[in-house]
Amino acid sequence: MSTVATERVLVVPTALFHTLGYFQGFSTEVARYLPRLLEGDQIEYLPRGRMEEDPSFKQLIPYVLFRWTDERGTIHVFQYQRGGGMGEARLHAKYSVGVGGHISSDDVENSIAVNGNTADPSTARKGGAINDPPHAHHIYRSGMQRELVEEVAIDTAYDETVVGLINDDETPVGRVHLGVVHLCDVAQPLVAPREPDVLNARFEPVSDILTRLDQFETWSQIAVRALFG
Repeated sequence: MSTVATERVLVVPTALFHTLGYFQGFSTEVARYLPRLLEGDQIEYLPRGRMEEDPSFKQLIPYVLFRWTDERGTIHVFQYQRGGGMGEARLHAKYSVGVGGHISSDDVENSIAVNGNTADPSTARKGGAINDPPHAHHIYRSGMQRELVEEVAIDTAYDETVVGLINDDETPVGRVHLGVVHLCDVAQPLVAPREPDVLNARFEPVSDILTRLDQFETWSQIAVRALFG
């Protein structure tokens, strides 16, 4: 059985998202959505294979963009092409500006180790749900950092900020995912792929990316238009 089928990933009920305020596309209202989405009694870790086909849940995905501004003031964004070995088969060969992925149940134990929380992880979940809201934020951050370490090497100083959320119910992939957009301003364009399936990776001027957005996955199109268009 594949890893995708057996992995348990962080999800929130789509109904909760709708209650907070439905939107299609990009929202900058991070404070409105993210704290409530990470509250414990709504979070569960459910099999990814099943969640990919169940729009009654949204898989919460960190989506990290890297921005570099050169000495002339030209803004560049890190882009890459998804190879066949990356997790979401429906996005293969598409270009992307977002690095990240699913928050896994394994991130619960990783977060406890990193943050020095000695609580028994079995008591942090009831029926697969986290019941400690502050701990849920730590788990999300731990998962986001793990995804970055797995996918890219960042050999420069950077400042990271959560700048928005992406929801796209117009595609099959988007209907079961909700993106949390992080923007990293890097001091130097020193971000490189760690995985062999992160192809054609480089910093490109935003003006060039905007001319060929049709080559990019939908989330990247939404993010680039919202942040730089």
